Amino acid sequence: MRVATGEAKGRRLKGPVDKGTRPIIDRVKQALFNILSVRVEDARFLDLFAGTGSVGIEALSRGAASATFIELNHKMLQVLRENLNITGLADRAETLRADAFKFLQSATISYDMIYVAPPQYQEMAARALALLDSSPLVAADGIVIVQIYPKERPAVAAVPLTRLALTDERRYGSTLLLFYQPKKDEEFVTHVDTASQT
Repeated sequence: MRVATGEAKGRRLKGPVDKGTRPIIDRVKQALFNILSVRVEDARFLDLFAGTGSVGIEALSRGAASATFIELNHKMLQVLRENLNITGLADRAETLRADAFKFLQSATISYDMIYVAPPQYQEMAARALALLDSSPLVAADGIVIVQIYPKERPAVAAVPLTRLALTDERRYGSTLLLFYQPKKDEEFVTHVDTASQT
């Protein structure tokens, strides 16, 4: 794995230490940041289930103001911190050893971009999306990107959303990226009003 673009371009990152971690491949990561484009600059980035930290590190390299990395596995967290040191980006990063779901339920700071890439086939992506839908962590003009295996899509699509809406999806082989953004205020109000009448 390498940093594709920005101030840490070309730096090689350390890989996962266990088989349960599935880092995004460089081709998909490049495609993701081509989509996000200039909105990464000066953004507050949250990398949930961070693993090696390659996505959040790419965001920092491309000009994100800061990145918060959430990782429960202490060995993986050490790899992540080493990668931040390798790239020279640790000064704009916060690394927390924490359960992602507990973090989602307790954090109050809002983020412009939130990347969700949990272990496969454990319905974690659906659970995280449900929590983010009612969470103050998503800025009013923020974006949530969920990385899943395509066969997990039905479970994620079944999550009832009130605030967030699916705005785009891209498939790259065995990786599916789903993009969610907050609905406009009038859409949100209409939805709430309709629901209150049932």
